[in-house]
Amino acid sequence: MKINFREAKSIITKSNIPSVDFVINPYTGCQHRCIYCYAEFMIRFTGHKGEKWGEFLDIKKYDFDKIKPRKYNGKTLLLSSVTDPYLPLEKKYQNTRKILEKLVETEAELSILTKSKLVTRDIDLFQQYKNIKVGISISTLNDSFAKTIERGASKPSDRISALKEISEAGIDTYTFISPYFPEITDFKELITQTKEFTHEYMFENLNFRPHNVPRILQVIKENFPQHLPVYEELRKDRSYWESVEVAIRDFCKKEKLEYKIEFHHGGFSKT
Repeated sequence: MKINFREAKSIITKSNIPSVDFVINPYTGCQHRCIYCYAEFMIRFTGHKGEKWGEFLDIKKYDFDKIKPRKYNGKTLLLSSVTDPYLPLEKKYQNTRKILEKLVETEAELSILTKSKLVTRDIDLFQQYKNIKVGISISTLNDSFAKTIERGASKPSDRISALKEISEAGIDTYTFISPYFPEITDFKELITQTKEFTHEYMFENLNFRPHNVPRILQVIKENFPQHLPVYEELRKDRSYWESVEVAIRDFCKKEKLEYKIEFHHGGFSKT
């Protein structure tokens, strides 16, 4: 992992994500090395042309005193969008914690999303916020498969334990079942394992891009060869996602759960 220190002009930026006004990315790059990552497009904007996503991390240097918490009152903030706020090196450099310390007085709606058990470190700060929700991203309960697709992230079992601890501390939580792997992600079991301490569920399917399709297919071929035809068929017929949406919707309504389905239906890129 190549570590750089770079001055950042800003740390809270306007968002292109629907329903999110601003995003906060304490780092450039990511240590989790997810095979399905769609954030690799950031390479061309960050001075890392020719490098591989997952093999570098820029520690943003910023005067955190410039953060004006009340500026974001009435807005929605997401921490983070193209990195994880609780990467392993966050334990050392603490950019995320520094940002949270400066935003405590905001009345914005702050949403935190992570794949790391390190998130429990900041429960003391979360409890000082007026409007905050903390979520974990998870797609499987199979620790071995998770290690294959998200090499640097915490084990699913550890993420779930972290979410439970946060909920028990009186903080609103959500479970982001993402990315949905066809025939592999068992959303019903994920809900069963988390529903006692999850206030809301969100669902997103695999975001297929030209750079990640070969990796995804190779992993499926090696680990779940019986499902490879389904992934190949998705190149031609995207109706699979519609059937999954129906199943999720029916189950969530039956269980009287709060949920949002954020599926995109682009399927595999034709490029």
